[in-house]
This record gives sequence, C-alpha cells and structure tokens, in this order.
Amino acid sequence: MYTNPVIDENFPDPTIIRASDGWYYAYGTQTKRAGRIINLQVARTRDLVSWEYLGEGLPDKPAWATDSQKIWAPHVSEHQGRFFLYYSARPTGADYLSLAVAVADAPAGPFVDSGQPLLPGPGFTCIDPMAFDDPATGQRLLYWGSGFGPIWVRELTEDRLGFQPGTEAQPIIHPSVSDDPDDYHRLVEAAWVHYRHGWYYLFFSGDNCCGANAHYAVLVARARHATGPFETYAAATANPHAALLAANAHWLAPGHNCVVTDAAGQDWLAYHAIDPRQPTFDAIDDSEGYSRRILLLDKLNYINGWPVVENNSPSWQPVPAPVGQL
Repeated sequence: MYTNPVIDENFPDPTIIRASDGWYYAYGTQTKRAGRIINLQVARTRDLVSWEYLGEGLPDKPAWATDSQKIWAPHVSEHQGRFFLYYSARPTGADYLSLAVAVADAPAGPFVDSGQPLLPGPGFTCIDPMAFDDPATGQRLLYWGSGFGPIWVRELTEDRLGFQPGTEAQPIIHPSVSDDPDDYHRLVEAAWVHYRHGWYYLFFSGDNCCGANAHYAVLVARARHATGPFETYAAATANPHAALLAANAHWLAPGHNCVVTDAAGQDWLAYHAIDPRQPTFDAIDDSEGYSRRILLLDKLNYINGWPVVENNSPSWQPVPAPVGQL
C-alpha cells in the first residue's frame, strides 16, 4: 500500500521513465531546494513509491540561456544507451521561451545542451515538449505547446537533435473559445502520448496551473494515428467540463502528467498537484512564494476505450501500490 504524495517536495511537470539499468527515473522542472537552484531535478526508485532524490541533472545552463531561471517541463527518453532531454528555457535577454534539447550517457546526467535553441517562441508557445517514437511508422515525433495556442507535433531528425527538414508543425489540439470559467480547455498544454491496444491516447492539461486561482486538470483525447485526428473525451461525451483527473478537497490543480507502466504491466498516472495545507514555497523568482506542486501517483484503468482514474480525482488514503522492479 502507499499514500499520496510519493514526493512531498516541489517537483512539477514530471516525466518518469524506466531506464535500461532497471531503475525508474523521475525528472522535474527547475526549483529551489534548501536555498539552492536546481535546473533539472532527478530522482529514482524501484517501485514508483519510495524515491531517492539524486539532485541536479543539468549542472550547466545552455550557453544561450545562462541567466534563465525558467528551465521547465523536462522530458527524457532513452535510445541506444543515450538519454535525450527536451525542455524549455528562456534565452538570455529574451521575453519568450524556447524548446531545447540536451544529451547524456547516463539517466541521471549530467545532460549537456546541444548548443542552440531547438525552436524559439513566440511568447510561451514553445513549452512542455514530449518525444514519442511512433510504433506504427517509426517516426520520431515531438509534441509541445501551447501558451493559449494549440498543441503541436513535428517529426524529429534521426539524431533527435532537430526537426526533420521539409516537415512542418501540425496542430493537433486547439484551446476552446469558451468564456465559461469552469472550462479546462481554455488553455491546453503538457502533452503526453501513450499507445495502447491500437489507440494513441493524448493526455494533456488545461486552464491555470498555479497561483491563488489555480484551476487545472488532466484531460485526454484519442486517435488511431500518432498525429491525429484526435477526439477529446469532452467532445465524445458532449461535456465541456469532462476531465480525467480534477481537484478534490485534498489536492488542488492536479495536472501535467506522464504515464508509466509497472512491472506487472499496469499503467499509472504520475502528475503534480498542490497541497492546500502547504500551497506555496520559497520559489526562485517570487519572494512571496509560489505554488508548491508535489508528485502524486494513481492507477490508470481503461473502460470502453477511454482511460479512467477512480473517482476522477487524486487519491488521499492508502491504496494498493504498483508492482516494483526486482
């Protein structure tokens, strides 16, 4: 059994992978911990519940963003013994964010930036990258977005360090134009693609992640192809408020998830949420504190072709744990 949270420290925008060394590794957005700025948070575990904090995975900021304190939303994947980190950073002197890529020879780093931005701005459009290899076509795809724009996808080069020449970004999910304050789809971001039983499930998050007025949830869409067309669960049910995972009295603004599979083949949803008992912390660039987003984990089931989390909200009492690695 385990009880949420599984990491009770600020650990936003998590990616969890199982590396070839048998450990699960988690990566989180830049933070300040014990007075020290950590660009890329890294932790590891055998069972998805008891985590060992490893500290810094990106010791040197990219040369084009040496002053950036906005190194966000890391996604890491392993290919032929190398580890590729996709993330967002603010270039020095810029008022926009850029996608970036770094490489390491070990899952905990140190990661070294490629030396140039992968895709710059405008604004906050180039955030939340997620790399995915399509099992049907072999294409290396990168999803990102949005800053009140769409979520995009584009094919990567064979070396995974740039975009394939001759390709263009395609929008796959658009934000709604609703004035309804309860509509999570007014802003869409944090794409995560998971292939299962012939469906490409696109998990994403919506509305406002942080602050006193945080209103955030995990949403989902599905398609038969990695680049769409995607149908959202909200559209399929004709319910604009439909969410896979939304707040309850115990956990606020759950979102920016990844999907990880345990040793028994069971899928789990890992994501951040705000604890109302300790909602803020001493953040990097906000002397009055900022939303403290901690790591939670819940079982993911599939009913009638759609992913489901029990009660559509985060668990807060003891529940059966994942099956860990030996």
